[in-house]
Amino acid sequence: MQRGVRVEVSGWGRAPVREAIEVLDEDLRRAVCGASLTRGLGRSYGDASLPARPGARVAASRRADRLLAFDPASGVLRAEAGLSLARLSEWLWPRGFAVPVVPGTGHVTLGGMVAADVHGKNHHRAGSFGAHVRSLRLALADGRELEASATQEPELFHATQGGMGLTGHVLEVELSLARIPTPWIWQETEPLRGLDHLLERLPAASAEWPFTVSFVDALAGGSALGRGALVKGRWAEPDEAPARPPRPGPEPALPFDFPDWALNRGSARLVNALQRTMHRLKARSLVSPRAHFHPLDVLRDWNRGYGKRGFTQYQAVVPREAGPKAVRRLFEALVASGEPAFLCVVKDFGAEGGGTLSFPRPGTTVSIDLPLRGARTQALVDALNRVVIEAGGRIYLAKDALTRREHFEAMEGERLAAFDAVRRRFDPQRSLSSALSVRLFGDPA
Repeated sequence: MQRGVRVEVSGWGRAPVREAIEVLDEDLRRAVCGASLTRGLGRSYGDASLPARPGARVAASRRADRLLAFDPASGVLRAEAGLSLARLSEWLWPRGFAVPVVPGTGHVTLGGMVAADVHGKNHHRAGSFGAHVRSLRLALADGRELEASATQEPELFHATQGGMGLTGHVLEVELSLARIPTPWIWQETEPLRGLDHLLERLPAASAEWPFTVSFVDALAGGSALGRGALVKGRWAEPDEAPARPPRPGPEPALPFDFPDWALNRGSARLVNALQRTMHRLKARSLVSPRAHFHPLDVLRDWNRGYGKRGFTQYQAVVPREAGPKAVRRLFEALVASGEPAFLCVVKDFGAEGGGTLSFPRPGTTVSIDLPLRGARTQALVDALNRVVIEAGGRIYLAKDALTRREHFEAMEGERLAAFDAVRRRFDPQRSLSSALSVRLFGDPA
């Protein structure tokens, strides 16, 4: 067993922080030996990539980043789990291919994308990432190594998608890519007057455009509740785009932590106003895929803007059958709390995810960035979760930090029992665990 380095780790939200013994090796098979969890680039927001106990061994996958095979005829690619989406995409786009489903940041690994079964702006068309994964190479808790797919160990294959690393260490990922006409995105933006307008225009735009997302002013109340901008996109055709691929732009870093006193409703209103202005200025434009899919990646360490106390992103899906009133209740609970929401994103979801605990289901998903303010933030998350439970929805584990176990169990029900059955089969001793699995799954600390 390799010796590791004692480090402090956190999610992208910067809280909580936990001590871990990190084993970093370009041979991920060596790194996972004796590890309770695999950690990629640390972009899950809460405690999903933190060890269950301070000082537990964690395998770091970021050096296991080789492209193993690529067939341009079939568009099938196989790579090590530590390969980042950003590096892979920069290699694929000029070659006429793209990863078919991408989240809001390129700084995630393929293994992390499987573990969270990530979704993107095109979920209504392409589903979640797992729908395009052909097979996985896994190292199990008992040291065995096996291949899992829809036909070989299918229960394990589906439980690993969205299973937050609790079913096995992902070593390799094989997936089907999407062909693209150019490495450019044609983007159009339209204003949204309020929530009714948003809930009318978002599904209508999703029927016409492959990529859709709404940026909402989550502080506006009354008739302005839900106002914002709808951003639509598609891959540009050759006659619409330059022959050359987009040039990578600069990535300046935020050099300091914002003070806690600066994170208030006044500054949140200013941020929301700037966002509305920015979207009005870019009503129709040709942009790089990076600018369209990963707009926050242009500023490294942007999470420092939430100060040393950190932040959480609350993301939930409200099922379509619950109707617009349930989405309205979610926004009303947020506005009534008085908490400063600096970013709120609303998207349209399509089919149910294929993973046992995959987050997406048909309906409306709402993501809200909130600075951590102790009991006030916890009370808001509790209130939002009660709305989601009543509507029959669920939360996204890759973003969660504050959901209570009883709320999680009320949301998941039979799905959670099915996931636990797979874990009992492949890891009866619960050797694989995380701070999240202690908090929500009842794993021992």
